[in-house]
Amino acid sequence: MQTHMRSHRFPTALGDCALSWEDSLVHGFTLPGGELPAPDSARPDWVVALATRVQRHLAGELQDFSDAPYCVALANNFQMSVYRAALAILPGVTRTYGEIAADLGLPSGSARAVAAALGANPWPLLVACHRVVGADDRMTGFSGPGGIRTKTRLLALEGAQLLSE
Repeated sequence: MQTHMRSHRFPTALGDCALSWEDSLVHGFTLPGGELPAPDSARPDWVVALATRVQRHLAGELQDFSDAPYCVALANNFQMSVYRAALAILPGVTRTYGEIAADLGLPSGSARAVAAALGANPWPLLVACHRVVGADDRMTGFSGPGGIRTKTRLLALEGAQLLSE
């Protein structure tokens, strides 16, 4: 049976977002400001429920997205181990790329590999790559729309303690 990627575009307090899915798995998430796919008119209940949770999160009612049905085939084993580590970071908490590398038992100097994996994250916000920061809590790289400004905005929404220079 041939299936095709479907998408649901929906408004949030920060702007329009989109979920993409195939079968019963989330294939992608688009933050406000990103290139939004054309929406499908028919959406399964689980997609609408996940979109509602995103709307709540971006309105300040923080959510845990670790139970979303991610299409793990989109990532290699290393990337999925990094994504699982990011899913474990609670809203309002930040970890460094180096801390994630150490948690995964990676050798010293593996922070860049962790950063690269998070840069390829197909589910930004849901898999909370915005909660991972550079050494000394520096705001570094964010591949989502709006870059570091969006990362900082998401962290502030979640109540993270942010340092400014």
